[in-house]
Amino acid sequence: MEEEEEEEWLLESLRLYNDLHVFELQDPTRVIEWTRDKSICVAGYESGRKNEVLQLLLPQTLYAKENQGLCPDRDFKVEHGGFSDRPVCQLKHMPETSLLVTSGPPDSSLQVWRMELDETDVIKPLSTIPTAHGDDRTWAKMAAAFSKSARILHGQRINNIQVTEVESGKTVFMADSTDPDEVATLDFLDEATLLACTAGGQLYFADTRQPRGVPGASEEAHLPGALGGQKWCAGVERGLPDKPLVARLSSGGHVVLTDFRKASRPMKVARCPVATPGLLGAEFLAVSLAPRLGNCLAVSGFDGTVHVYDTQNWDSSGQEAKPVFIHKGHIFSSTAHVGDPPLVTAHAWHPCKPRTVLSAARDGSLHVWDWSEPRTAS
Repeated sequence: MEEEEEEEWLLESLRLYNDLHVFELQDPTRVIEWTRDKSICVAGYESGRKNEVLQLLLPQTLYAKENQGLCPDRDFKVEHGGFSDRPVCQLKHMPETSLLVTSGPPDSSLQVWRMELDETDVIKPLSTIPTAHGDDRTWAKMAAAFSKSARILHGQRINNIQVTEVESGKTVFMADSTDPDEVATLDFLDEATLLACTAGGQLYFADTRQPRGVPGASEEAHLPGALGGQKWCAGVERGLPDKPLVARLSSGGHVVLTDFRKASRPMKVARCPVATPGLLGAEFLAVSLAPRLGNCLAVSGFDGTVHVYDTQNWDSSGQEAKPVFIHKGHIFSSTAHVGDPPLVTAHAWHPCKPRTVLSAARDGSLHVWDWSEPRTAS
């Protein structure tokens, strides 16, 4: 039966995808970070071993002007590489530099790396950035600042969020808060405003121009539909400055869209038909807003799929949403046919191609796909 389903999916792929490229990494990754429009970074996240940190050049077929069609390929080229003594759970590239910053257990410190621009092609560890008042219970979440100097936003909890200059190690912002809520997502809304989404789904904002800033919570009395008790994460709209949206995703499959200029009440709420609502831990939960495709977002981390939704007709009622596309490739391309399909560990939108998405799964598969117009998908 599984072979029949795989055959059916392969036949459907000719209709559902404009492009579909299937790759295999040596080790699974939970980070897909763009360093240029033709390069990404990936990294292993296994405990108790050295993990590779790699910058990969995309195959030429993926940045040629014409679509290349369905093309299983294995020619990612390693541009730079290094090894981390700890799992890499998050990785950020400092814009317009060769610097990378990573975080992961067993503590809240950050590791700074440089991609050496010489014959060695080595990603070299440079320094460590501590998180003030950090602990060993969780690793620090991060975001790269928009500023000209390389700065990183990081923290485990609302009361230890800070912004640090990467090269000097100087702290330029520290949250003045006693709130111990665990941070699930950190990001910048603009050059001065930071966003924090807690694991409980609460949004906090702060102005980093104040060295001792006080994060202000959004004025929501509660999340729609009494959605407390679930794990949450968030994603920020990048491509449309006139629509500063924040999307939150819960382990129960609820998506909440908020205009941060009017954070007192959610703008849109929907429930996604996920396979495992109430997901415990929600380790790989992810939501992202398409940078070049208005009203589109993607969610993953529930199973071996990535769901894409068009939010244009959503309202605040919390209705069930229907995906315009479901990428099932990791289920059928997995080399491990025994047991459950591999869980999707990360996804990322292409910065220039509107409907192109990269996704990775726990079996080491890495896919690049561009789906057809929504009307052709089912």
